[in-house]
Formats: sequence, C-alpha cells, structure tokens
Amino acid sequence: MTFPALLIDILSWAMILAGSFFVIIGAVGILRFPDFWSRLHAASVTESAGMILLLIGMALQTGWTLIAFKLGVIGIFMLVTGPTSTHAVANAALVSGLRPPKLPQTSPQKAAAEAADKNQTGDA
Repeated sequence: MTFPALLIDILSWAMILAGSFFVIIGAVGILRFPDFWSRLHAASVTESAGMILLLIGMALQTGWTLIAFKLGVIGIFMLVTGPTSTHAVANAALVSGLRPPKLPQTSPQKAAAEAADKNQTGDA
C-alpha cells in the first residue's frame, strides 16, 4: 500500500469513527435530556455532523467512483432535509402549545452586580 493510499485509508476510518461517535452521542442525548427541545437539539445537531462525517469517510473509501458521487448526492439531500424537518417538528410543537422552558430574565447590570456581590462575599 502506498503512502497516499494509506493516508486516505486512515483519514476515512477516522471520519467514519468520528461520525459514529456523533451519532451515538446524539442517541444518548435523546435518551438522557429532560425535555423535548433539548432532545430535538441533540438529535438534529449530531445527526447532521455524524452523517456528514460518515458519508465523507465512506466516499474516501470508495475513491472517485459513481458510488462516491451517489454518497455526495445523499449528503446534499440530507443537509437540506435534516434541518428542514427539524424546523418543521419544532414549529409543529410550538403551534400545538409546547413552549420552551423559560430562562430567568436577568438584565446585564443585575447579573454584573450579583457577580460582584458573590466575589465580595467569597461565594464560589
């Protein structure tokens, strides 16, 4: 095996393993996160990143063939439909009445005053 072929092989397997890692982390996030919005975020971000890495790794394994072209077309299709479907699901959840959890509303001045107060009292 020549050096460029070995380098491409190592790079492709690294991408396949990294993509698999992202997909597994996304699945764990879906199971572990507490609410719908966190789960939706975990699923959409890791799905996009994992899918791209997996497809690039598989395309590097096949070389410049028709299969690599098909993997590229699948990747473009997934890059368009993944975020679109996530947006559609989030919009449907909002329309049906499911609201994201409210974060505490704090002005920047109040947050700075609280941080300064914690520093003076020694609270960590």
